[in-house]
This record gives sequence, C-alpha cells and structure tokens, in this order.
Amino acid sequence: MARPAARSAKQPTSSPRPEQTPTSNVSDAPATQDHTLDGQPVDIDSADIEGALGRVRIAQYTQDGRHGLKRRLLTFLTIMGPGLIVMIGDNDAGGVATYAQAGQNYGYSLLWTMTLLLPVLIVIQEMVVRLAAVTHIGHAVLVTQRFGRFWGWFSSGDLFVLNFLTLVTEFIGVALALEYFHIDPTVSVPIAAAALVAVTVTGSFRRWERAMFVFLAINVLLVPLLWLSHPDYRQVARGILVPGVQGGMSSDAVLLIIAIIGTTVAPWQLFFQHGNVIDKRITPQFLNYERADNIVGSFITQLGTVVFMVAGAVAVAGTPLAGKFTDALGVALALSAHSHLLATFFAILLLDAGIVGAAAVTLSSSYAFGDMFRVHHSLHRRFSEAKPFYITYTLLVILAATLVLIPHAALGLITMAVQALAGILLPAACAFLLLLCNDRQLLGPWVNPRWLNILSSIIIGSLLVLSCTLLITTIFPATNTTTVLEVVTFALIVGSAVAFTALRLTSRSSPDNANVSPVDRSQRATWRTPPLSTLPPYRWSPSLRLAMILLRGYLLLCVVLLVIKVIQLSHT
Repeated sequence: MARPAARSAKQPTSSPRPEQTPTSNVSDAPATQDHTLDGQPVDIDSADIEGALGRVRIAQYTQDGRHGLKRRLLTFLTIMGPGLIVMIGDNDAGGVATYAQAGQNYGYSLLWTMTLLLPVLIVIQEMVVRLAAVTHIGHAVLVTQRFGRFWGWFSSGDLFVLNFLTLVTEFIGVALALEYFHIDPTVSVPIAAAALVAVTVTGSFRRWERAMFVFLAINVLLVPLLWLSHPDYRQVARGILVPGVQGGMSSDAVLLIIAIIGTTVAPWQLFFQHGNVIDKRITPQFLNYERADNIVGSFITQLGTVVFMVAGAVAVAGTPLAGKFTDALGVALALSAHSHLLATFFAILLLDAGIVGAAAVTLSSSYAFGDMFRVHHSLHRRFSEAKPFYITYTLLVILAATLVLIPHAALGLITMAVQALAGILLPAACAFLLLLCNDRQLLGPWVNPRWLNILSSIIIGSLLVLSCTLLITTIFPATNTTTVLEVVTFALIVGSAVAFTALRLTSRSSPDNANVSPVDRSQRATWRTPPLSTLPPYRWSPSLRLAMILLRGYLLLCVVLLVIKVIQLSHT
C-alpha cells in the first residue's frame, strides 16, 4: 500500500521497516484514528507475529488450515511471552522481599495465600488478554474513551504514581542483591539502569523479548534453592492447604497479606500485558495459546512465591531473627549461615527479579503514557520514530534509580508499603477491567460469561474486605483484628451481591445496549471491535456512578491510613 503524499509534522519522516508496516498495533495510533497507523488502515489480522522463539507467518498459517501437534507446539512457543513475562515479572524484587518477609515473620503459615491467589491471577489476566486481543486498543484509551477523561486520568494517574514507586523497589532489590556480593549501590544501580535502557531502546520487539527470556531462564535456580533449603515438607503442605496465621491475626498480618496480594496481582500487570499483547500483534485467532502462556506463567510464579517464603522461614528458624524482618539483604545474610551457595542463589534470583520487574513495570507506564498522550508507543519502532515513548521510559528509570541511592532509607519498610499500596488500589483497576469486559458494544460475543462476573465480583469484594479491616484496625488499634475480619467478611456477601447487581444494571444502562440482542458466541471467529468513534457513548447508571465515586473516596482514605500505618511501623 502506498504511503499518503502528505503527512503531519508529528509523523515520522522515515519509512517503517518491514516489521513496522501499518499492520502494527492499533493502540500505536491516536485514539481519534481508530484502526489506523500513520494515516493508513490497519489490518490487525494480517500482521506476522514475531517472538523470541520464532515467527508465525499469518498468511501461510491461515492458508494451511488444520495444524498438527508439532505446528501447534511451535506456534505456542512463538506466542509465549506476554503471559510468561508478566507472571514471572510478578515475582519482582518487591515481591521477593515481601514473600521472604512473610516466611521470616510468620513461617509457613501464609503459604495458603498462594493457593487462593493462583486462580485469581489466571482469571484477571485472562480478561486482560481477551480485551487486548479483541480490541487491539490500549487499556488507557479504552477507559478514557468509554468512561470519560476523568476516569481515564483516575486510572492512569494511579498507575503512574504506583508504578514509579514500584520501580523504586525494583532498584532497591538490585542494590541489595549486589550488595551481598560487596558491590556498592552507587556502582550497581547506575549499571542496572543503563542496561535496562539499552535492552529496551533497540527498536525491535524480538530483541527485547529475547533479552527478557534470558533473565526468565535464571528462574531455574528456584529448584536448587528449594532443595538446598531442606524445609519440612509436611509443614509446607499444611501451610499451602490450611489457612491460618502464626501467632494469630493482627493488623500487621493483614497489612502483609494485602502486600502479598498487591505484589501477586498488581495493577501494572493489567496495563503491561494489555500493551504487550497488542505490541506482539496477538489476535483472537491465537487467544487460546496466550491463555496457555498465562497459565504456565502463573504456576511458575506461584512456585517461586512458595520457594521465597520457605527460604525466608528456613533462614531464621530457631534464631533471634525470627519475626524481625529488615530487608531482603538480611534474609540473604541469614541464609549464608546455612550455606553460602543457598544465599548466593537467593541473591541472584533477587537481582534477576529486580531487572525483569523494572523492565515490565516501566514499560507498562510507557504504554499508558503513549495511550494518554496519543504518541507512538511500540517496541517495533526505532527511537527516532517513538521519541516520547522511549524518553519517558528512560527518565523513569533514571529518576527511580537516583532515589534508591538516598542514604539511610528504610528499604524493607518502603518495599512492603509499596506492595500494600498496590493491593489497596487493585480493586479500582479490576473494576474498570470488569466493566470493559462486559461492554457489549466493545467486545460483542467476547464479553464475560456470568460465572466469571460473579467470581470477579467476589475477588474485588475480598480485596475491599482486607483493606477495610486494615482501615478499622489502624483507626482503632485496640480492636480485635479477627472479630473485625469476621464482621467485614459477612459484609462481603452483601457487597458481592450489590456489585453483581450493579454490573447487571450497567449492561442495560445505555439505551443502545438495552436494544442490542445478545450476540451469538459462535460469531467470535469473525467479530472485531468497531472503531471507538463509531460506538454509541457509554451511559452510566446512577447507582454505578455513585458506587465508583464512593470507591474512589474510600481508596483515597485507605491510602492515607496506609501512610499512617507505615509511620507507626517505622517507629516500632
């Protein structure tokens, strides 16, 4: 297709390379020019998929028709990436520190959280993948265009702040990991920051993904780390299957559980995987492969979570350090008393987690930045073609790395506080995701089934229960935490029913939606999201608008009280 004769000043002057033809991601285009790129139409179903482990040539794949086991396996290996990276990146440096803290302070008793969070992780990220593959429009654009600029900035603003704080924790992990090897943070942090920028600003999605796969491969050290820890496997199994809290439920335990949730299912994951699925050009035709990618990544990341909790518990078992977590370096030093090899593996995994987490978290912010400011934001583009995208990424990395070098900061407490903040803000991110996945104008036959809406509502309600418990026990520290949790849990039943009812009302809130007959799900193979500019406006029901405003105010209150709680802990 010939390029148009006239272009605006904002468009790149160089011609796209073969992999940058107008078949690249839709979110790379301005939100007002749906399904176009550089002024040309985009056919999201004809672009080849390039992965770290291969390439799917769409024309040949479609022409071949039925595929054997070998072809399906090769296709899966090519598609694999977004799910694996987001899930293993989920065990970032802040996550490693949080899980190790759970083990050091509560032994094996919080392992059950991983059992409950595994299906939550799979369900939420499946909705993200489906939304991205069907719409091929950035997450921030969808929220802004369907719900309004206020809610778009609410969603993206929270993400920008939280992601920056999370990025700080990634560099904290890098600094502590290399400090174990006697490398000063003033040397290690700048080198790590420079490496992150060098890997990302290459103008090639495949090179970036291959670099990520190298770091992901280091996770094989999880197996010898668990084996060398020599845990009591019966106690580990009991911790995984039987809910409980060593020493009883307390406000501090609730805060740590929220932090575990926040680092396991973080808001940045929604934006990162949404943008990465689009950037990799995955369409509904390959949705099942990407779902499998998610599931494989989920099991690997939960295995890592268990291993880090076990390592934290083993490191201090029978010592005065039990229950006195400081930071991840303290855990590594405690492990060195058992075995230098064991401690070395832990430090290497912490370093790797910080690098992968920093790459994914920063990229999710850059994707959202590109969506909100309508600039090119694809790893397929050269630096000259997407300067704001790459410059934003670089500045975030430099600023976060600089803040980590501030002396005498309580690094362990900062890490836990950021993960807890992610857990508190997660309900809002999930609420927008749930609304988008029930927008029939947007997803047609790909909208959520009823059982998924019920499960998602329960997940959101459970997160609110924990944050509400933290809120009450922070305001009234003498209150029995178990009693508060039981009372608020009872309210979960009512809250879930209300949330589901609100969702049902939302689906009928627009006159256009009310007159639309249910779409036959057999049409999935050919159905695609129409350009957003052609869709009727999303109409809020009064009850849903009120619920979202109340949720916003409640979460702001929880954030304030989280700060108070952190200050209290810093003086204990």
